[in-house]
Order: sequence, then C-alpha cells, then structure tokens
Amino acid sequence: MTRRFKTPADLLKTWKDYKEVCDHRTVTRTEFSSKLGKFCTAEVPASVTYTVEGFCIYAGLARSAFYSHYVDVKKYAEAIELIRTECEIDARSKLEMGIIPTSLAGLWMGKYGYTTKQEVSDNTAKAKAIDNIQTMVEQLHEAEDDDVAD
Repeated sequence: MTRRFKTPADLLKTWKDYKEVCDHRTVTRTEFSSKLGKFCTAEVPASVTYTVEGFCIYAGLARSAFYSHYVDVKKYAEAIELIRTECEIDARSKLEMGIIPTSLAGLWMGKYGYTTKQEVSDNTAKAKAIDNIQTMVEQLHEAEDDDVAD
C-alpha cells in the first residue's frame, strides 16, 4: 500500500479538517416546551470527541495502516505526537466542561494513562488510620474533661 499522506503537512491538514468536522456536528433533539405546551424538534450544535480511530475513518484509512505507515516513522513523529496530544486534551476538556458525562471519565481518560482510583501505599493508609485513632482518643479525653468540669 502506498502512503496516503506524502508529508507530515498532508497528514496535519487532514487532521485539521477532521477536527473541524468533529467540532461542527449537529444533532436532532426533541424536547417538551412547557411554554408552547408541545414537543419541539430542532437541529442543535454538538461536537464529537477526537480519536485516532475516528480520524482513520474520516481519512479513509485502516487503523492498522495508520499505525504501520505513520506511527513509528521518524518523519511523522511530531505530527503523530500532536494528534495524540490533541485527542487527550479534547477528551479532558469535554469531561471538565460536562460535554462528556463524568461517569465515562474512566473509559475516556484511561486511554491516556489517567485513573479514577486513588493510589495509596500501605504505609500511607496505616499512617492515616493511626492519625484517625489518635484524633478520636483526643476527642474522647476532651469530652471526659468537659464532663469533669461540669
């Protein structure tokens, strides 16, 4: 197979066009209008999150061809890094702005090395537990001192 993109500039031009399409989608929504007392349907703006997979479909390129012809080729390295970074930033922005439901955060951001779980070492957990116990003991002593003072 010959390369679809002869230069990194060609690749980035198609990437820019793909982002434009993603950012300017429309969807048909039907909602009840209490003001009008009926259901109303309208085309409203929407956006689609950037993905390498979506880009491949847009460019008419198999994902396997994209990875084999461009990802590990030094000449395209900077363009590929930009594409990956923009995918990550787009997904993160849409999560933070509420465009993507937060319940999907793990699914989307897991692709970029983020996790929704808090990683705690055993030592940190033990220290936290000891601090909690000490605080409770201090509160008990304060309560006993208050009872004695009355």
